[in-house]
Amino acid sequence: MDGIHIQDYPLNKERMTVGRKASNDIVIDNLAISGEHAAIITILHDSFLEDLDSTNGLVVNGVPTKKHFLQNNDVIEIGRHALKYVTDQVSQTSAADFEKTMVLREPVKTPAPHVEITEPAAGFTQTQIILNKPAAPAHTDQSEQPAAVRSAVVQILTGPNAGKDLELVKNLTTLGKPGLQVAVLARRPHGFFITHVEGATFPLVNGQPLNEQPRQLNDHDLIDLAGVKMEFYFKS
Repeated sequence: MDGIHIQDYPLNKERMTVGRKASNDIVIDNLAISGEHAAIITILHDSFLEDLDSTNGLVVNGVPTKKHFLQNNDVIEIGRHALKYVTDQVSQTSAADFEKTMVLREPVKTPAPHVEITEPAAGFTQTQIILNKPAAPAHTDQSEQPAAVRSAVVQILTGPNAGKDLELVKNLTTLGKPGLQVAVLARRPHGFFITHVEGATFPLVNGQPLNEQPRQLNDHDLIDLAGVKMEFYFKS
């Protein structure tokens, strides 16, 4: 603020919030900033920014935005402060991929990074839908081989897309309905994890709500997201 570099915040959690309340990971005590203003989601080497329905919104590199895939040296304006995203990691994901969120209630269409607060600037993984694949493929024993080398599928159980299969072929897959509830499924060396990204309420896994931390998915876990039920399972 006012040309002064105040502090650095390592993005060492999968979900970090920015806001005026003391409960946030990055606290900025300014009346122009909402209690919970924004969230930064970091999965592997990728981070993206979400506006949490703040009063005054977000501006990134001079452009108002609700969701933004962060790239090195991006400047986020929030109130009188600016936050600069800094990373030396090479992303394997494009900005466009994060925008390809599967909308579940509509017909289907085909070194750690950190934030530094500084002076103001002047100015979700591609989802692949398998439309014609038979529902309920044969399941296999999860212990046969490590999750890291196995393919996984989410099968839609309810709603207009019931019976459709979504193969988790990318490192990141976003699911949900923007503005209501969105989650990210991340493929990691030791398995698949689900993380809440957007929405006032958290998705359910086997009837239990997620929290702000990622949760590893097990074979045949049932997910309730944006009013749609689905099953996660490993392919043979």
